[in-house]
Amino acid sequence: MENIGEQMSKTMGTSRWSQHFERLKETVKRDPDVISFVKEHQEELTPEIIEKSYAKLYEFVQEKEKFKRQDPTMIAPGYEPKLFMNFRFIDVSYVPTQTLLAKQEVQKVESRMQLENMPKGIRNARMDQFDLTEERAGALKAAMLFIKHYSQHPDKFQPGLYLQGSFGVGKTYLLGAIARELAELGFSTYLMHFPTFAVEMKASIKDDTTSAKINQVKQAPILMLDDIGADSMSSWIRDDVLGVILQYRMQEQLPTFFSSNFSMQQLEEEHLRITQRGEDEPLKARRIMERIRYLSKEVEMVGRNRRQENN
Repeated sequence: MENIGEQMSKTMGTSRWSQHFERLKETVKRDPDVISFVKEHQEELTPEIIEKSYAKLYEFVQEKEKFKRQDPTMIAPGYEPKLFMNFRFIDVSYVPTQTLLAKQEVQKVESRMQLENMPKGIRNARMDQFDLTEERAGALKAAMLFIKHYSQHPDKFQPGLYLQGSFGVGKTYLLGAIARELAELGFSTYLMHFPTFAVEMKASIKDDTTSAKINQVKQAPILMLDDIGADSMSSWIRDDVLGVILQYRMQEQLPTFFSSNFSMQQLEEEHLRITQRGEDEPLKARRIMERIRYLSKEVEMVGRNRRQENN
């Protein structure tokens, strides 16, 4: 789409535009910002340069007024028009506003938080809005220490956290707050609801996307597996999906977080070792737990059920 200056350049030479163009020139000459610019650059400007620049000057005047009104028809919404010298003529540049820059920064931060099947509000979780109680102080301290150490030494392996506690104590919220804080510091996180992921992995067999999905998860710079142990796990999910993901992350020393209603011991004995078919496989369960213990530190969270209070 042609801008105003280009349109005027094509038409101002025709006779029917002569009078109209003279009126536009008068509008430009009266504009205080144009007057100030011409005065500031008077040593560089000649009558000929100004004459050749009227199309751009008029574009500036028009777009400036649209910018003030926040007219949706302006050439570059979110950008403020500014005059500048472009070699031997006057030109218009469009400078991003502080509002636009702030919006773009928010978008950058949010793009570093990849959420899969998580509550919508988790994206807005904040460390400073975490409901601090005596019982939850240890979890918050552990989270802040991880953020501090990882941000200072991102190339050095930092074990994540294994947040365990009963329903509604804020495990998922704290994961979201950690992810948000890391995103604001420039680090990318992948936060996912593990039971839903397990269901999707079974479905991926049909369309042959299993390997691609596993690779995406296992290679995440910082991975957060929420609600692990909430549903019964098949031996295939345990060994060929979760096991593969954890083995890769252990080898590559990538930070990994977990949340669960089970303690680590309970997860091993009551969940991982018993398959959906009722088979007892303690060695395979122990192998998975060795990886989880290497990748994360267990932190207990206790307190009231905040979900019930919000209902």
